[in-house]
Amino acid sequence: MTARKVLVLGAAGFLGRHISTAFGAAGDTVLRVCRTAPPPPGWVALDLVAAGGPGLAEFVAAHRPDVVVNAAGTVWQADDRRMSEVNDVFVRRLVRVLRTLPSAPRLVQLGSVHEYGQVPFGVDLTEESVPEPIGVYGRTKLRGSQWVLDGAGDGLEAVVLRIANACGPGMPPESLLGRVAAHLVRQAEAPDPPAPLRLTPLRARRDFVDVRDVAAAVLAAADAPRSWVAGRVVNIARGEAVPVRDLVDRLIALSGLPVRVVEEPGAGGVRSDADWQRVDIKLASVLLGWKPERDLDESLRGLFAAARTWPTSRELEERR
Repeated sequence: MTARKVLVLGAAGFLGRHISTAFGAAGDTVLRVCRTAPPPPGWVALDLVAAGGPGLAEFVAAHRPDVVVNAAGTVWQADDRRMSEVNDVFVRRLVRVLRTLPSAPRLVQLGSVHEYGQVPFGVDLTEESVPEPIGVYGRTKLRGSQWVLDGAGDGLEAVVLRIANACGPGMPPESLLGRVAAHLVRQAEAPDPPAPLRLTPLRARRDFVDVRDVAAAVLAAADAPRSWVAGRVVNIARGEAVPVRDLVDRLIALSGLPVRVVEEPGAGGVRSDADWQRVDIKLASVLLGWKPERDLDESLRGLFAAARTWPTSRELEERR
């Protein structure tokens, strides 16, 4: 198969880095796009929001990609305006630009299961579930997905993957599990007995999927026949509702440190709008030939191993 030119937007992010690696390993030519790019080759700096429609159109036309993966997105830690700019307004602009090209690339949009919102305990999320997001993140991601689906209705070759809670190596420290891993690394380096880990109450059950399995799903969505995926929403998850407290305890156990977890309101953690998530992934198997390959312990081991390579606070201060 002839190597494709793949444009990965948001390539410096948690998902974007793994997706770029997967396409590169498949033999494709990958152009990694982010606001502040490392030295080339393979990277290019572009502020997707500040570029505006004309700048984005000029950029895409100059590179003429075969596949565009939109892994750019802003999550819970951003303010409402930034989430709207990146998750909603930019996606509308991207769809408009791609529709003007004489030979439009395939667009793989990374959505989120948080677009569905809250569901009753025990109910599976399917692609037929009516999206009713209750937070700004979910609402802006849903609007972005709708722009993509509207574009597909007008002939754009596009698919939306609604991703569950991705975890694994490189997970950002702003996330719940990233926060736990960062605490464990600090305590491993400390001379004193480990300090307790203080978190908001961990009552939720969520569907977690390894980030490398997400990358494999994106690759499969780029490879699938157009008639199978164009204009479709496909859920990507493990299909399991796992107590979040169990994941925290498993990560601590893998570290080998006797760290005690203290759950208290306002202690810090990840924002959420869903106490229960279990995602039906049968459609991903049928349309993409995809299924998750990694268990959660493998994901947690990868997360902790990567966290041990993060720079210390002292090293970060010395770089400023």
